[in-house]
Amino acid sequence: MPADPALRIMRMSAPLYALKRLSWLAVCLGGLAACCGPAVRAEDDPRFLWEVTPEAEQALSRGLDYLARSQGPNGNWNAQDLGLVSMGALAYLSDGHAPGRGMYGTVVEKAIDAVVSKAKPSGLLNINGQGRDMYNHGLSTFVLGQAYGMTNDERVGPVLDRALSLIIKCQGPDGGWDYAAHPVGGHDLSLAVMQAKALRSAVDSGFDVPPAVIDLAIKHVRRYYAPAEGDRNMPEDAQKKMPGQFTYDGNYGRKTLAMAAAGVVCLQEFAQYDDWRIPKNIEVIEAAIQEMAGKQGADPGMDAYTMYYVAQALYQVGGEPWRRSYPLLRDRIVRTQVMAQGNAQFGSWQGDLYMTSVCCFVLAIPNRYLPILQEGKIDSLRDQFER
Repeated sequence: MPADPALRIMRMSAPLYALKRLSWLAVCLGGLAACCGPAVRAEDDPRFLWEVTPEAEQALSRGLDYLARSQGPNGNWNAQDLGLVSMGALAYLSDGHAPGRGMYGTVVEKAIDAVVSKAKPSGLLNINGQGRDMYNHGLSTFVLGQAYGMTNDERVGPVLDRALSLIIKCQGPDGGWDYAAHPVGGHDLSLAVMQAKALRSAVDSGFDVPPAVIDLAIKHVRRYYAPAEGDRNMPEDAQKKMPGQFTYDGNYGRKTLAMAAAGVVCLQEFAQYDDWRIPKNIEVIEAAIQEMAGKQGADPGMDAYTMYYVAQALYQVGGEPWRRSYPLLRDRIVRTQVMAQGNAQFGSWQGDLYMTSVCCFVLAIPNRYLPILQEGKIDSLRDQFER
């Protein structure tokens, strides 16, 4: 579809993608990562040493080595979903590996190239059928935003610009997104969170997002929260007094752990840090992690999609939830890595690209290399545990 100048991501002057400016959302978030100084990693600050263990560092190293071995010459791990390829790239970016630099520079570069080279003239980042349009597009746009924020790669900039413009153009009148790249209206929360992370990634990388887009998206996300009893349209004062959580489509009967975490991530990405819905969903998340930690099994305890958002929700909220629950999640991941010597899947999780990429990402979160992890609501964690 042709680009609509009225919906373009706003920048200061040509070349558009090479320049940065503060946006309305960035101001709400307390400034861009680039304006907030370097990341505070666990290895740099003794207050955060509890976040990382030698076992976790070794597991992350093995996971990245597996992904490098299995990538293939085309850089796409034989995947047709650009979202999956992007997740492979994110695993490396999360550990500070940039395209073309260092030990895994070639791996990251090939993965980014595999995504950028498939971008359509409309900006769409999907080659796997219309039903995957905004799912793959949102995830890939998020990762490209993080890559651009770390490197200012001139190949990525214009692709990212068109991709972000498409997200804005495809926002429906209700503030949500459909699976197909058309502005017909919101389908479910799993699509909204993909676009929320892409938009926030744009801000962290210096792009300016129109306030109306964010305002409408926030209202849309809140409609997916449902109380345990009664109607989701009942007064908020009544909902605050009872259990509830984010759901797939606003129906409490379709609540899932993944959607509880996705709703928290959306609100955090849009700077709604004090929203009363966040602690209610964090309770759901922590209870699920406690239950998972006590079970036996060779799997990480939750599917890759769920783990991806659970870890981010905990990190963004910070404080006691992060301190209590991240070690449980981290240690479960470490315990379930494939460790049989001679096994072609050695170093992976379930021999799966998506699961392995997500597990590496979760283990690398304490590094805080990604722009999206370098600022935000981790101040509460720092303040609470500062000695």
